[in-house]
Amino acid sequence: MLAASTLLAGVALTNEAGAEEVSLGTLAPKKSPWGKVFEAWAKAIDKKTSGKLVLKWYFNAQQGDEKLMVSKIRSGQLDGAAVTSVGLSAIYKDVLAMQSPGLFQDWDTLDKVRDKMMPEFQDGMKKNGFVLLGAGDVGLARTMSKGRAIKSPDDLKSMKVYAWKDDSIAPKIASEIGYTPVLAQVPELLPALSSGRINVITVPALAATQLQWWSHLDHVNENVAGVGIGGLVMSNKRLEALPGDVREVLKKTGEKAGKMLTKRIREEDEKAYAMISKRMTVVKLSGAEKGRWNDVFKKVRAKLAQGTFPSSLISKLEKLAGK
Repeated sequence: MLAASTLLAGVALTNEAGAEEVSLGTLAPKKSPWGKVFEAWAKAIDKKTSGKLVLKWYFNAQQGDEKLMVSKIRSGQLDGAAVTSVGLSAIYKDVLAMQSPGLFQDWDTLDKVRDKMMPEFQDGMKKNGFVLLGAGDVGLARTMSKGRAIKSPDDLKSMKVYAWKDDSIAPKIASEIGYTPVLAQVPELLPALSSGRINVITVPALAATQLQWWSHLDHVNENVAGVGIGGLVMSNKRLEALPGDVREVLKKTGEKAGKMLTKRIREEDEKAYAMISKRMTVVKLSGAEKGRWNDVFKKVRAKLAQGTFPSSLISKLEKLAGK
């Protein structure tokens, strides 16, 4: 955290009475890798502005789920948030297309496509009253289950598969395969896993360890199903209301915090997968099984292009990702 604060800090502004406070929400626990970077960012802001700007973080879903946080930002009850693609899509729906199944399975491809798409996403968010201060990642999503290995799409039909209530992609996957997902918000997932109401999740290893989901499961797929993305967002109105010098510090350090978060999360996600793969049964798919999943994912993307997202957007993403 000290190193992060030093990197983010720079020449301090002259201190003045009456500090500005910017309130930010996140689902992440305070002691998680995300939380540590956010706290480092807050310390850097305090140092660089000599106390003129204070970042007040609300960790562990204190401000509600991502949809509620975005609603609070719109109403002025919250200034910004660190959100996943679901939260980003509540601001500008097309961002969620980046989570189309089978689109990305490694960081290099994600980086290449996101760099190309970022100006379009930033413009879309600005038109909806938000600014994207920095991109961030959640991790490489893998399927985890209890009681049996998930090797083919048909294996999900007899399982209790989790789907985020606000995710418009999950129902399309469920429809294509032929199962009914168990809908829940993120804070509801741990008790649902504990009670057995849910026994299959597809999430990054880091999220599974930080939020204690993995301990209720016994199988993890080696194959990456997708890449979880996110970002640091803020009300454009609130940002523009800040004094000019403070606003520039927030924007520049926010971008740096996003880059720092990306590096840290990727490292920690790899460590988390290494840890749980030693304690759970690792499921390795054959070439034929991978092909079956790819066929399903391709059909789901085609369905998503029929109204969930513009067909031109899905085609563009597939072309950029080499699909």
